[in-house]
Amino acid sequence: MPRLTPEQREKAVGRLSAGDDPEAVAVAFNEHLSTLYRLQLCFVNTGSTADTQRSESPRVTTQRQDRKILRHYLRNRFHTANETARNTVRNHQRPICGQTIRRRLAERDLQNCRPARGPVLTQRHRMARQQWAQDHINWNWRQWRNILFTDESRYCISHVDGRVRVWRRIGERYAGDCIMQHNAQGGPNVMVWGGIGLNQSLGPVFFNNLGPGRGNGITAQRYIDQVLQPHVVPFFQARRNCVLQQDNARPHTAGVTQFFLQPNDIDIMAWPALSPDLNPIEHFWDQLQRKLNQSRPGELRQALINAWYNIPRDAINRLIHSMRRRCQAVINVHGGHTPY
Repeated sequence: MPRLTPEQREKAVGRLSAGDDPEAVAVAFNEHLSTLYRLQLCFVNTGSTADTQRSESPRVTTQRQDRKILRHYLRNRFHTANETARNTVRNHQRPICGQTIRRRLAERDLQNCRPARGPVLTQRHRMARQQWAQDHINWNWRQWRNILFTDESRYCISHVDGRVRVWRRIGERYAGDCIMQHNAQGGPNVMVWGGIGLNQSLGPVFFNNLGPGRGNGITAQRYIDQVLQPHVVPFFQARRNCVLQQDNARPHTAGVTQFFLQPNDIDIMAWPALSPDLNPIEHFWDQLQRKLNQSRPGELRQALINAWYNIPRDAINRLIHSMRRRCQAVINVHGGHTPY
């Protein structure tokens, strides 16, 4: 039953003080007799019908322990609260619980979150990334407009998007209309190659006859036969001073690939290893997936083509214009991981 408002409390106590029948008062205010008796006792003791302030339970950790817990988690971010609690004792040498650790960390604005993921960066990788960013941070848009950023990505019909949320009540976690169903293997899928630049794009190009193995079945010869020869070479022949950006995947750096590119006068941009955050096309793939999620179920390749051409040119240009900020972000963390 709902709590009595302050006005209702005053009226109930007033009727009880005037000698009204307690049971009649309880019926009138839809409350238990015990509630009215406690309310009247509170008025007699304190002179008010308001709730009395409850005393908080004493802290089981000292200020020194609180500082030690904070320092521990600033050095060991992935330790669990229960693991730390087992190694911390309170008064009378009794262990504390994990919830106490979580409260102490929350008081210092430390929250338990899903960690961001990134490639393993050695010191050599960090130095190369920082040097590349320093070499390109002062480039202007006239220099960036000559770069065609390229990459491959796999798309499938059944994709679980971590951004999707569902509205449900308690106990409805496994209700039929609250479950996002997906194929464990992702269902039918395609491997797509594409390129984007300032006021230009190339693709989508679908790989055919891919086999199993490393690199999603893409070999240097397939890369040449299905991407470079029919699409990249004509594109670069029609444009002067254009430079091809590609990552350091084995099909891109293989000798047969370099042997093919050199006589076709295609310049390759030097690229630091393990640097997807520097490549704006990674965010383009993400936008493409969002468009694909909004489309109606159908033939996957056609849906991808429609999604590709539905991405505005301004959205692509904004990604290219973000290169200076990407370089600055890499420099700020000395070649480490960035939010991009």
